[in-house]
Amino acid sequence: MEFLENLYKTLHSLLSSYIDLDYSLWLYRFLTPLIVTFLLPLVFVALIYISFLVLFIYKLHRQVIMRAVQGDRNFWRVGRKIVAAIWDAHARIYHGYEVIGLENVPQEGPALIVYYHGAIPIDMYYLNSRMLLQRERLIYTIGDRFLFKLPGWGTISEAFHVSPGTVQSCVSILRDGNLLAISPGGVYEAQFGDHYYELLWRNRVGFAKVAIEAKAPIIPCFTQNLREGFRQVGIFRTFFMRLYNKVRIPVYPIYGGFPVKFRTYLGKPIPYDENLTPQDLQIKVATAIEDLINQHQRLPGSILLALLDRLPTFRRRVRQKED
Repeated sequence: MEFLENLYKTLHSLLSSYIDLDYSLWLYRFLTPLIVTFLLPLVFVALIYISFLVLFIYKLHRQVIMRAVQGDRNFWRVGRKIVAAIWDAHARIYHGYEVIGLENVPQEGPALIVYYHGAIPIDMYYLNSRMLLQRERLIYTIGDRFLFKLPGWGTISEAFHVSPGTVQSCVSILRDGNLLAISPGGVYEAQFGDHYYELLWRNRVGFAKVAIEAKAPIIPCFTQNLREGFRQVGIFRTFFMRLYNKVRIPVYPIYGGFPVKFRTYLGKPIPYDENLTPQDLQIKVATAIEDLINQHQRLPGSILLALLDRLPTFRRRVRQKED
């Protein structure tokens, strides 16, 4: 009997160990992809803080650098180019990033770029970098007020002229002959948009008032597969919407960072028309962006197909079907 009891204990111990090991392996394989999808957005955060470190070091040693660049009056010019080169390299390697319609942006003079806001506006970082490197033009940007409470953001906003923006300050930027980018949907569109790419502007017409008062053309802008790169989790939407309406900061969890194909489309400029009201202009611009979405975006968006868009052969087949 003693022998049988010992044998039973030994077999039970071995069986328990086997089950625990097997369960651990299953749990590891199941959770790893989930963990990775929530960690990948940290690459984007890391790039932001790498940009901050570059600009901070640049500012810290400004006297030496200013002598090196022979007293250039625009202190941030070289620092911006360094950071732009980092972001453009990431765009090309990680997303095969392209810009279509760059010729629609004027070589000089003002223009208001109105864009669709993804879960993370990484496409605007890429577009601004490409514009700096290829066209020697900086896109002034309007950002949500919560950004300016983040550590390091002050240096970035100073270098790249990111500001919360009022109608009058935006008009001044355009009247000075600069490019300005605004997303009417803002953080709300970023948080609660989905892979159907519906505009969530909530009757906002501030950008239209800016364009009319500054007499500046508007360039509609949309980036293909933007929602496939980063997405919100698909649960508890109502809860997070109520929470957002109370705290007015991003609260909806984001996952992704997938290396999908990004392609930014800049549409034909919408010229200033004194006969248009802000409401009329808002509708006209929204229609132009929706046309870009319908022409260039697969609806509903698919992460798998957006990844396949990186392959030239797959893109050729898609174009042949469209033709």
